[in-house]
Amino acid sequence: MSLLLYPVVEAYRYALQPVAPFTWFGLSLSTLDVVATVRLCVALRQIREKLWRDHVLKTKTVQSEKGVVALPEVEQRSFVRDAASVLLVVYGGEAVTFVPAFYTAVQAIVEKLPSVPTPAFENEVPLATLDGLTRAYLLCNLIPPMVTAHSSPAISNNPWTLLITALFTANAGFFFTNLFSFFQPYALTLTTPTEFLPYGWTTTDLWCAPVITALYAFLTHAQPFWADAHHVALGWLGQTDGVEKVAAVDPETARAVCALILAGLFTSRAVRNFGPSATKLKTKVQ
Repeated sequence: MSLLLYPVVEAYRYALQPVAPFTWFGLSLSTLDVVATVRLCVALRQIREKLWRDHVLKTKTVQSEKGVVALPEVEQRSFVRDAASVLLVVYGGEAVTFVPAFYTAVQAIVEKLPSVPTPAFENEVPLATLDGLTRAYLLCNLIPPMVTAHSSPAISNNPWTLLITALFTANAGFFFTNLFSFFQPYALTLTTPTEFLPYGWTTTDLWCAPVITALYAFLTHAQPFWADAHHVALGWLGQTDGVEKVAAVDPETARAVCALILAGLFTSRAVRNFGPSATKLKTKVQ
């Protein structure tokens, strides 16, 4: 194991240990579960607040320019609606734990906070590493067993089933919340999800799900297809030395590789969205 991967492997081993006080009640919630839940609830509040500011600004702009407002009116926020949006995101794919009451409780605490930080370069870049760790756990540990542990060989050994499951499971939650405008400040309305807008398919979260799951399956030989693909790929590189089979990579090491790749992708996205170049571009547009 390389020195680069060892810290990631050890971080997972520590973060996945069940912690008190949840163990007192027979719940196997880990540090990773808690941190990921808080991160998700804070991020969703940031999204709602940004959409509220954008809507209010748009309303003021239309009023000053046209005098007539044809925009939906801002609706008073409801805790039930916000909690439902969190659970929809969670059980649509972002799940790192399986306790709805826990997500609802964290959502209530986050909503009671006086304020949350506005997404910026200074906080989004460091958090990209955390996002990489939690997303890798989802794509490497939670999603593949849904397929590989199936009782039917036609499903458990089908690589396309694995990739499609990763794509839809990891993205369905945000797809439906965007479809029904859960995060918008006005009443629930059907609208075109971000994924269906022009270049929506280029969203990192959308395409990284099947790619990372495929990489993990490729390294760990999760299905016979991926074991054969691993052997063929090493054969092209001249590293098989005539052996019929190549050894699979240890699952913890493979997950660490996926986490580092995701952390790099999310870091580059944060730099692109909040870095100096993005600030200069917004200034020029204004």
